[in-house]
Amino acid sequence: MTLLQITSLLIVLAGAFGAINYLFLRLPSSIGILVVALIASLSVIGLDAIYPASLVEETIRAEVLAIDFSDALLEGMLGLLLFAGALHVKVSDLKAEWRPVFLMATLGVALSTAVVGTGFSWMTGMPLMIALTFGALISPTDPVAVLGVLRQASLPKSLETKIAGESLFNDGVGYVVYLVLVGLAFSSSGHGDMADAHDATSTVESALMLFAQEALGGAALGIVLGWLTFRVMRLIDDYALEVLITLGLAFGGYELAVALHVSAPIMAVCAGLLIGDVGSKYGMSEETRRYVDAFWKMIDEILNAILFLMIGFEVFAVAFDTSSIIAGLMAIVLALIARLTAVAIPVLMLRPFRNFSKGTIPIMTWGGLKGGISVALALSLPDGEWKPLILTATYIVVVFSIIVQGLTVAPLAKRVGREPRLDV
Repeated sequence: MTLLQITSLLIVLAGAFGAINYLFLRLPSSIGILVVALIASLSVIGLDAIYPASLVEETIRAEVLAIDFSDALLEGMLGLLLFAGALHVKVSDLKAEWRPVFLMATLGVALSTAVVGTGFSWMTGMPLMIALTFGALISPTDPVAVLGVLRQASLPKSLETKIAGESLFNDGVGYVVYLVLVGLAFSSSGHGDMADAHDATSTVESALMLFAQEALGGAALGIVLGWLTFRVMRLIDDYALEVLITLGLAFGGYELAVALHVSAPIMAVCAGLLIGDVGSKYGMSEETRRYVDAFWKMIDEILNAILFLMIGFEVFAVAFDTSSIIAGLMAIVLALIARLTAVAIPVLMLRPFRNFSKGTIPIMTWGGLKGGISVALALSLPDGEWKPLILTATYIVVVFSIIVQGLTVAPLAKRVGREPRLDV
């Protein structure tokens, strides 16, 4: 199938599955599309088991594997999704919540990576560095599917800002940590003990340099490109052209970041924050502001529908066996413990300086959903004996997170913290 045919098919299926969900399941849109896609995928697998001569599953599996989900997300959709998400988070709101957001997106990612990595290594016998790589790819949260549900629980803006802000930045930070750990876990040496020690030291130094280059370089590039775009938009009063300019910033900036070897996700977040706040206030007319806001909300909804559809179909790319399923179920528990650690420790560190509602920790823990970036990173791992296990465990954690946590976080929020407050 050509790229145009694949894109057309995904859009048609996303619309059809969205309609089925709307008419029958009545689940939140993205979650409903994922559920319908999973039901369709598992039905095909079941029918093929009953009628193996049909070869339907084999044909669909070949088509799914032909779609590079990792590249499609990491090199295409992710930049637009992060830019769209950042565009609707105001810097003024984020500034009021910067301490918990910063700690959870940095220290929280590190703690989560360590908890999942050490636990998964102990449970499965996987080498520690490879298990830490799994910890890094499963740590970023993706609240897109749950933010709409959370709004139904009448939560204050501060909590939504913390969840959205943390997710935007821990996606970028988690991706950089993943790149660093992949370099450490899959680097090869073998020149004797002294040489190995020297190589290990050199590799760690290179990893730290890579982290600084990716994170700081991505932030700097996003701010520079966002500022230049804002200056151009101030000279223009044409909503169609200004929408096109923001689209060019999201696409072009992301690809430029990739070419410059800096963090493209962090670039997209910083550029989106600047355009969504400074650009919206001082560089757009009221009409342009409405069109830009509506356009990017629509892009966000469409891409998330396609993303969750693709996650549902990725079941064909996962090899399920008893040991992998057990490992995946254990990984769910580990991921929840790690998420609790990533939220609770920053909250306890900040408690002497600000007051937290008792509902903040459980809501942010259960509401920290895993998403497509985790599946994409697992698929992009170098081939090896542990990759199938990591991919299966990642898929199980993500599906559990989106469906079970996504559908129950609003009732939890209403029960333990309808009005959680965060006072400076």
